[in-house]
Amino acid sequence: MFTLRIWDLPTRLFHWALAACVVGLIVTGKWGGNAMVWHFRFGYGVLALLSFRLLWGFWGGFWSRWAQLPLSPLAVWRYLKGHTPEHAFPGHNPLGSWSILAMLLVLAFQVSTGLVSDDEIANAGPLTALVSGAWVSWATSWHKQWGQWLVFFLVGLHVLALLWYRLRKRLSLVPAMVHGHKTLAKAAPESQDRAIHRGLALVLLGLASVAVWGLLSLSP
Repeated sequence: MFTLRIWDLPTRLFHWALAACVVGLIVTGKWGGNAMVWHFRFGYGVLALLSFRLLWGFWGGFWSRWAQLPLSPLAVWRYLKGHTPEHAFPGHNPLGSWSILAMLLVLAFQVSTGLVSDDEIANAGPLTALVSGAWVSWATSWHKQWGQWLVFFLVGLHVLALLWYRLRKRLSLVPAMVHGHKTLAKAAPESQDRAIHRGLALVLLGLASVAVWGLLSLSP
């Protein structure tokens, strides 16, 4: 058996920070009123985190890179048929890869529509003045209805998948996202997680944050 570093620290911090922001978005969105100030802040945080993850998928730890996600239909089919064992995927398995990708894309779209939404009461996205009224109306409708329920569905699916692995396969996936290590039957490449890589992550997060700030500064 081999105990290997699979998830680097920046990936793990991203995961938990994103989870916290999504919970914050859900709570403040349902609370309404003065909590909407924090709803917007959590949304900006999610946008910065997603922008960072996009970059980290090219320069991050080995198993955090987009190139290591087994997304091909053949990989998914073989996994569903049981032709590839779980230990063949030190990182995300094919279903997990598609689940993660769907979550990131839906969150990105949800935050984007939030930037141009307007409830016509007290809250309007910072970029509503840059698009037509028709787009504002459509974005608001999506953000408050289908987009919201899609996020609920994907979060619920993620939790159910963790429970299924724990109860049916006797495999807990959460600890690896805390300490970063997995124990595998075969050797595999480890993710680089030295100080220089963590420093690069800080630089990329800074760039992502500046990009979000620049986007918000377009508000009239």
